[in-house]
Amino acid sequence: MADAQALATHSNAIEIRNLTLAYQGHPAVHHLSGAFESGSLTAIVGPNGAGKSTLLSALSGQKTGIEGTIAFTSAIHSKQGRPSKLAYLPQQSAIDREFPVRVLDVVALGAWRELGSFRPVSTEIRARASEVLAAVGLIGFERRYIGELSVGQLQRVLFARLLMQDAEIILLDEPFNALDTRTAEDLLGVVLNWHRQSRTVIAVLHDLEMVRQYFPQTLLLAREVIAWGESTEVLTPENLKRARQTAEYWDDRAPWCVRPPENGSRGG
Repeated sequence: MADAQALATHSNAIEIRNLTLAYQGHPAVHHLSGAFESGSLTAIVGPNGAGKSTLLSALSGQKTGIEGTIAFTSAIHSKQGRPSKLAYLPQQSAIDREFPVRVLDVVALGAWRELGSFRPVSTEIRARASEVLAAVGLIGFERRYIGELSVGQLQRVLFARLLMQDAEIILLDEPFNALDTRTAEDLLGVVLNWHRQSRTVIAVLHDLEMVRQYFPQTLLLAREVIAWGESTEVLTPENLKRARQTAEYWDDRAPWCVRPPENGSRGG
């Protein structure tokens, strides 16, 4: 990705310029430009297959763009130019629950920058891990294996790991999917607390009522930007209809680098 180490302005945590992404050979995100303001709380919404998770993967550094740049503010950059204070929560389907690892060890991995490679977990880090587990309602779960947990309990563990990372930018991919009401409310409280702490939080979500009530900013995506800004202005019936229609018109077999026409059949 050209110019990937460019820095965003102080008021923006992340700036995206003409970003194009592909997933397994298919077009995913096209010519996306915009910025996530520092300290903002933003929902990424859109139809299925709209490129939401692919975009989040690119922001986390796990996917490289075909074209364009992603620039982070200098406040979160390491000497190598990569984001050093960024935390990413993938969907639970990406977690191997069969691996025999205990809850405390999973949470302690959030302190990997302090641990380094092959260093033992210190007493201090174990104490912090227990504290963040208590903060997400899992007192006494330290020695349980993750395979023994319910979906909601595992998500609380993963949020505890995020708390250990103490990141300035937090990326969440469907963080409330398939959770019971109480767990979703508790973890939403964690997200809102991050926002009160002026951290930059970006979450892929499907619950538009939750977005309207709690997320001030929204990016409505349908492989291209439909609207991006204040949620009340983005989540209009007209924009949501346009997002659905745009997603239906995309042709995965079309060249990914060609922008679709404004009328008629759309390409990739």
